[in-house]
Amino acid sequence: METGAPSAHRDEPAPSLSQINTRPFADPTVARGGPLMRSVLKEVRQNPLLWLLVVVPIVLVAEKVAPDAHTMLFVLAVLAIVPLAALLSHATEAVAAKTGDAIGGLLNATLGNLTELIIAVAALHAGQYMLVKASIAGAIITNALFMLGASFLLGGLRYHVQEYNRATGRLYSALLLMATVALLAPSAVADLAHGEAVTQKLSICLAIVLILAYGLGLVFSLHTHKEFFASEEHGEAEQHWPIGIAVGTLLVVTVLVALVSEIFVESVQKAAETFGMSPAFVGFIIVSIVGAAAEMAVAFSAARKDHLDMSVSIALGSASQIALFVAPALVLLSYVVGPAPMNLQFWPGAVTMVMISAVMATFITNSGRSAWFIGVLLLLIYAIFAVTLYVIPPAAQGAT
Repeated sequence: METGAPSAHRDEPAPSLSQINTRPFADPTVARGGPLMRSVLKEVRQNPLLWLLVVVPIVLVAEKVAPDAHTMLFVLAVLAIVPLAALLSHATEAVAAKTGDAIGGLLNATLGNLTELIIAVAALHAGQYMLVKASIAGAIITNALFMLGASFLLGGLRYHVQEYNRATGRLYSALLLMATVALLAPSAVADLAHGEAVTQKLSICLAIVLILAYGLGLVFSLHTHKEFFASEEHGEAEQHWPIGIAVGTLLVVTVLVALVSEIFVESVQKAAETFGMSPAFVGFIIVSIVGAAAEMAVAFSAARKDHLDMSVSIALGSASQIALFVAPALVLLSYVVGPAPMNLQFWPGAVTMVMISAVMATFITNSGRSAWFIGVLLLLIYAIFAVTLYVIPPAAQGAT
């Protein structure tokens, strides 16, 4: 694929942070396959970023010893999620090398959203519905604007122009637009004063429709019309972990991320009060960015390697997965784990931001080409949303 940059310009200086956490094994014996623990330990020794893995047992112990030290636990949880995200990056790229960028991106989005789902379920169990809804809306916007924009920017700083399969962006953007329409309906019913019972019944129906749409979208993109979503060919051959090591790492790291995420959600609210943040801002910005750390590590690394198909699949695939699966799943789960059922009625500002994000994603990905300034535009829109939400927190509407 032509990138617009001559190959002579690809001589690399000292590796940057985005390159550090994706460096393949230099030892061919490890690359051919060794025990999982030995391979992971070798990578930890070679990668300074993974030295933060020592924080994982520290935060687990600190949560037992000092459960009321919320600010300390919050900081430790964030530091622990970063190296776990780096390991998840390695494993997902190895799986994607075997399955292709489309399925690899879907797998990464699913595992990344598992973290956000765990965080949301913990908040749901505590009855913090504003935090749950803010994290849902924030995750959609973070993936569609921040992750996609940062991927375009990081890739564009290295390559003059990048190309990707625009069919992937069109599909995910269309699904995201449909989900946004579904989020508008409960707010419209509430404005007509039909009552909480009607809003709840409508939310359940919409949740089922959204999950069905997500399932049919997977069938369309991965089975019946998968030829439309083939990735661009890349000339660079890279060494990756053997598939057995990659799958084993995915399983272990996912469990660790789940444990750390529970500590994070228990401490984030109190820690946020210390910094003067509202529950909506915490869910919209902090929970969304930390929850998507694993996905971002892979998307940014793929963009720097000119694998922009995978970056787009992760960013927009994750956003549509949250809107079509995670959000309706939380509505159904609220009947089991929540103190009261949760509906899909979001405050108007959240719906507006999600709609703008979906429209921008549709517009941006229509060409199948990107450059660094396109990423800057997406990041600036995200910054506008973040500043607005911080300065003017939403009223306590749509909190159930």
